[in-house]
Amino acid sequence: MELQGSCHCGKVSFSVTSHTPAPFMRCYCSICRKCQGGGGYAINIMGQHKTLKVNGREHVRYYRALRDKETNELCGNIRYFCSECGSHLYAYNESYSDFVYPMACAIDTPLPELSHEDVYCIMLNDKSKANWAIVPPSKHTFQEYPDVSLEEWHKKHNQYIN
Repeated sequence: MELQGSCHCGKVSFSVTSHTPAPFMRCYCSICRKCQGGGGYAINIMGQHKTLKVNGREHVRYYRALRDKETNELCGNIRYFCSECGSHLYAYNESYSDFVYPMACAIDTPLPELSHEDVYCIMLNDKSKANWAIVPPSKHTFQEYPDVSLEEWHKKHNQYIN
């Protein structure tokens, strides 16, 4: 499925092919929350990196967060933003170089709708989740990482698109 995305001010737009477009997982980690998550979490989906096309690339900037401020360990994700309006567009991790992770909120293409029961909530430990962030009723909650990959979840729930 081809996804079209853009920033709020319109200076950056992008397209990417995704086999896994259902926005099923909410990440409550402090990095996602502070870089993206107005609701206390961020939702990213997965696309094929080789298909990513960006218009307005001159307005794109990146940020690589510290995962651990005590050890200065960097987060694997490089987060890409519009330099004009600050919209978080997508993330990329060199360890998973075949993929790019667009933020669901930056996608303009209609995405599959899910029930609260299907939502996975991750990084709910005390070091990650803000105490004010509301976690929806879900049978899929994780203190850290989930028990399934983006691809596995999509295949299991018949949401994988060839």
